[in-house]
Amino acid sequence: MRPTPPTPITIRDVARIAGVSVATVSRVLNNSALVSPETRENVMQAVAELGYRPNANAQALATQVSDTIGVVVMDVSDPFFGALVKAVDVVAQQHNKYLLIGNSYHQEEKERHAIEVLIRQRCSALIVHAKALSDEELATFLEQVPGMVLINRLVPGYAHRCVCLDNVSGAVMATRMLLNQGHSRIGYLASSHQIEDNDQRHQGWLQALAEQGIVPPEAWVGMGTPDMQGGEAAMVELLGRNLQLSAVFSYNDSMAAGALTALKDNGIAVPQHVSIIGFDDIPIARLYRPAADNRTLSGSFDGSPRNRTGVTGRGRPAGS
Repeated sequence: MRPTPPTPITIRDVARIAGVSVATVSRVLNNSALVSPETRENVMQAVAELGYRPNANAQALATQVSDTIGVVVMDVSDPFFGALVKAVDVVAQQHNKYLLIGNSYHQEEKERHAIEVLIRQRCSALIVHAKALSDEELATFLEQVPGMVLINRLVPGYAHRCVCLDNVSGAVMATRMLLNQGHSRIGYLASSHQIEDNDQRHQGWLQALAEQGIVPPEAWVGMGTPDMQGGEAAMVELLGRNLQLSAVFSYNDSMAAGALTALKDNGIAVPQHVSIIGFDDIPIARLYRPAADNRTLSGSFDGSPRNRTGVTGRGRPAGS
């Protein structure tokens, strides 16, 4: 015969021990200012004595807000997004909040579904990286969720809630570095994901080459998924064309790492025979051997005060 489970401690038990009403206990647990220090101390003593733990779901329903922050990224296993989530989590924990994470894989329906699920969870704020949804749909979500911030996406009229990279300038800077080292045949490892970041970085690469009177043929562009496997495949594609490239600008550091693998497997020394420069400056890129240069971009989410709007959950909760 199974033992009878212990009766759970309720807020009514706390009120009885503290000699106050249930409403007063609720005010204390929700840090209301409308409680005297003496009453607050009595209630907290009763909470400790009974070992009472508030029901998070019940609190969320009652207050219309939870202690969670929703985060939507392309793929949390990607080093760039892993670092972003870590930065958000550091700030969230400073405010006693926890993360719910959704992966969207740059797919419209997955982005929409992830945002809607987090709204239904009554998250106090949303940090969203969305590339497939339209500006109009994102604007609707921004109106619905005052605590929502967009990462690496600029929606007209909501610039104050968008933290963006200057992809064109970053790509120009990276390509110029290669040009200044004497390279002129510079390839580009492009992302196969149809998002504006790739178009803008491609534009910056073209712009820097044009400054030196260089018009690269399409054959100088290798394409792959924006990860190590894609970078390796794109580099193999370029090598197979026998273009005699002396340098490569990579869409991101993960693709640059894959390119290093392809070059090593083909007996090509870096940087003696081919130089590579990446984009994003993810921490693990500093461990690559041989090293690929990389660029740090202003505007990336680092948990600094200017980037904390969504994390602190100011404004109404998601879905309110």
